[in-house]
Amino acid sequence: MADNAKKWQKIRVEYSRYIKSEKRLSENTVEAYLRDIDEFMHFVLRTFDVAYDQVESFMIERFMARLFDKGRSGASQARSLSGIKSFFNFLLLSYKIEQLPTESVDPPKAERVLPDVLSLAEIDAMLATFDMSSVKGCRDSAIVEVLYSTGLRVSELVSLRIGDLFFGEGYIRVIGKGDKQRIVPIGAVARDKIQLYMELRRPKRASDATLFLNNRGEKLTRVMVFNIIKQAALLAGIDKPISPHTLRHSYATHMLEGGANIRQVQELLGHESISTTEVYTHLDRKHLRTVVSDAFADVDIDITDND
Repeated sequence: MADNAKKWQKIRVEYSRYIKSEKRLSENTVEAYLRDIDEFMHFVLRTFDVAYDQVESFMIERFMARLFDKGRSGASQARSLSGIKSFFNFLLLSYKIEQLPTESVDPPKAERVLPDVLSLAEIDAMLATFDMSSVKGCRDSAIVEVLYSTGLRVSELVSLRIGDLFFGEGYIRVIGKGDKQRIVPIGAVARDKIQLYMELRRPKRASDATLFLNNRGEKLTRVMVFNIIKQAALLAGIDKPISPHTLRHSYATHMLEGGANIRQVQELLGHESISTTEVYTHLDRKHLRTVVSDAFADVDIDITDND
């Protein structure tokens, strides 16, 4: 074991020099890669007692299984495997090995962490916490209503300008990621709350001014909106992790549960890829069976639950 350990330590020094000088990785990335290699090296020496040039794919798979058993997240497992692949790529480029033992090792499936969904009652409870006799209360109520009823990102909300409001036509113009514009319908309740806020707020601004302002007449920040949402949820007694994105997620979920087409929701949310929208489709099985049944109404397929 001592001889193999010396070989590992020697090649580790060479690899460290390589990723620092030639790859020019950041100090934090270098430290992370070396930690991963150290952990893998100790596992291989302890379990198989082989040098780096004798490592086989099943050994890497055993190591990944150990990370899983230790409760490592999918992201942590994927990062470790990335570090191991970088190490063996270096060995291949340096002619230390003739083939990669990592080629047949698949990374763990990416985890999709879904934010909580608010019920209509919880959203109403949040709205009921605002003092509608104050400018701030009217503004904050309008913000929550707009975030939920349009599904805007918080960055889109704080950038919304009065010139983007087309209440006569029933929509607002939104500037999304990559400066892409989209048209989003806006309901009567949200329109009324915005108009009430605009009548009360000071100073009066030009027609193309930012819509939602702080008490100094300046544009709101994302953090300010986050605090507004968090405080409203706290006062409403909602015991969930809440952020502006929770309202966007609730909007998408309620739209899909109400029968909206996923393509329609994709356009309303401003998602470039429909795979991004699919993260919102965590509907209950009864509703999913109904959707599938409708989609294949003319096809003779048994979609009953056989569990």
